[in-house]
Amino acid sequence: MLTDDFADTFQTEVEKGRVLTMPKDGTGLAVLDPWLDPFRDQLKARYARYSDWRYRIEKEGGYKHFTEGYKYFGFNVASDGTITYREWAPNAETASLIGDFNNWDAEAHPMKKNEQGVFEITLKPDASGRPQIPHNSKVKITMTLPGTAERIFRLPAWIRRATQDLTVSPTYDAIFWNPDKPYQFRHLRPKRPESLRIYEAHVGISSSEPRVATYKEFTANVIPLIAYLGYNAIQLMAIMEHVYYASFGYQVTSFFAPSSRYGNPEDLKELVDVAHSYGIAVLLDVVHSHASNNVLDGLNMFDGTDHCYFHEGGRGRHDLWNSRLFNYGYRPVMQFLLSNLRYWMDEYQFDGFRFDGVTSMLYKHHGIGYGFSGNYHEYFGDLVDEDGLMYLQLANDFLHEMYPNVITIAEDVSGMPGSCRPVREGGVGFDYRLAMVVPDMWIKLLKEQKDEDWNMGNIVHTLTNRRHLEKAIAYCESHDQALVGDKTIAFWLMDKEMYTNMSDLTERTPIIDRGMALHKLIRLITHGLGGEGYLNFEGNEFGHPEWLDFPREGNQSSFHYARRQWNVLDDDLLRYKYLNEWDRALQQTEAQYGWLHHPQAYISRKHEGDKVIVFERGNLLFIFNFHPTQSFTDYRVGTNISGKLKLVLNSDDPKYFGYGRINPRCEYFTTAEPWDNRDNWVQVYIPSRTAIVLGKAD
Repeated sequence: MLTDDFADTFQTEVEKGRVLTMPKDGTGLAVLDPWLDPFRDQLKARYARYSDWRYRIEKEGGYKHFTEGYKYFGFNVASDGTITYREWAPNAETASLIGDFNNWDAEAHPMKKNEQGVFEITLKPDASGRPQIPHNSKVKITMTLPGTAERIFRLPAWIRRATQDLTVSPTYDAIFWNPDKPYQFRHLRPKRPESLRIYEAHVGISSSEPRVATYKEFTANVIPLIAYLGYNAIQLMAIMEHVYYASFGYQVTSFFAPSSRYGNPEDLKELVDVAHSYGIAVLLDVVHSHASNNVLDGLNMFDGTDHCYFHEGGRGRHDLWNSRLFNYGYRPVMQFLLSNLRYWMDEYQFDGFRFDGVTSMLYKHHGIGYGFSGNYHEYFGDLVDEDGLMYLQLANDFLHEMYPNVITIAEDVSGMPGSCRPVREGGVGFDYRLAMVVPDMWIKLLKEQKDEDWNMGNIVHTLTNRRHLEKAIAYCESHDQALVGDKTIAFWLMDKEMYTNMSDLTERTPIIDRGMALHKLIRLITHGLGGEGYLNFEGNEFGHPEWLDFPREGNQSSFHYARRQWNVLDDDLLRYKYLNEWDRALQQTEAQYGWLHHPQAYISRKHEGDKVIVFERGNLLFIFNFHPTQSFTDYRVGTNISGKLKLVLNSDDPKYFGYGRINPRCEYFTTAEPWDNRDNWVQVYIPSRTAIVLGKAD
């Protein structure tokens, strides 16, 4: 169990000024949510499991020592040029280090095996004092298996660089990376933002040209655009090395190697450092939910068994993803994964992580064919993978203890209670969870209904239906919805007219008018109502004109759609600029007023006939008119804000492709009479398919 040395007493602030003293047995969640009271015993058992592992880690020197596995395993070079290489491969009989440096001679550099199944070799520097293995040269480990004469060849599990030469083989090569002048960080990490505004990006597609873009191009070209828009965090996809480009980075082969498609490790460090110079945090899309099925250049069958890093048999295989599943309750695996997090934080100065595939980690069914109904019994009992849950608790606990400003986000469709509450309360420990139901709602509405049939109450319910005291990241559309086979919001709204009527030289058409207007309203209401953070996938902010499709056999390995067409923003005659400026206005206005870190909104009106939604958040009054044809003059709305108000945002402004029907200098005065359960009311002109935001004028 957790000892008193590091089991602190704590209190949690909750609404209305109440302070609840939390128990120290992991049942604090039941104090916050009485519906969890019947599950106290299971919450205690979960916490006891976490506590036992935490105690074992403390006995080994604590998180600081336990998570430095990358300084012990793999290749480490001392200041005098001595190289030490260690690899855990318990099933192997013998092992040797081979590479360009010894002409791939399996007899030249045999390794010694200790009682823990770790092979080790030390290479003294050469006569000139240089490391024996040249920088940027190829290496491998070769092993023999017990009871057979079979010799296997593997990429070192902790290798820090892997490259692919498709002219020779699709299999990756391990590279010994030891530059004379490694990149030196010049900028401190930015402070953790109160309001998290995330720009999700994929380096490889971040070019208008049909090819793989580079870290350096992203640094020079894209980071300034992100800063201009006003985002304060970048979430980088597909960084951990993966063999198949079209996997979007979700079939990882080398967990400690940044993808070589975009450049070398020093280039990635520069990218992070430059982002920090703009005050932008950088989050890594980390994939610990599964690993590539590859054998020759992955972790699968690493020491000749199927259970070195993974569960044995069927439990170790994800049928839908055709990938391997980690054995989270096995100490060497836990150290490998926790050290992986530490490595990206320390070596590359990332500011946090978006954990991919959390649903798969939390449940034995991995979410395959399982529809979560919200019944609390779904989050307990035999359905839950207690080892996966325990690993996530340890990962979050470790990260928040060592890096107080770290940001962790769960990609979890299940909505497990306590996902975004501290581990000490019995939670999983994430800071945020992606509100995955929100983009599903928007796409469903656009696919199945005319906007005149949209139900205002249902939209509001979906945007606000999240667990109280747990933070969510709202987003309008996911990167998956940009892929071939689906459409972005802009494409659903405007479709083929994006090819013919997005020029200011053409007349405004009903389809473009509707599409541009709803694109703006959808983004603002999601931003204002949907969560405690906001996320946008690159290109969607300006209504990217085409889908995303990686080169693959089905499209003749074409890069035509594996790119972001920034060129449409460079052309001042095209209308994409209006959506881009609207997105900038959203981010910068939020930065000024901070509604994301204010309590959830108070919704005073959701009128089905008028198609009007009104709410207050962050001392601002948000007013939406979704009606396709009806504008309202002197429309009365309730508010607890009093006095003189001013226009803060207006989607009908011509600089956002509006009609300019609202006077930007108009002053609004509240009347101290109750309306819609608010203390005051104010009258506004609200044109059709328009949103305005009002704030205090003084």
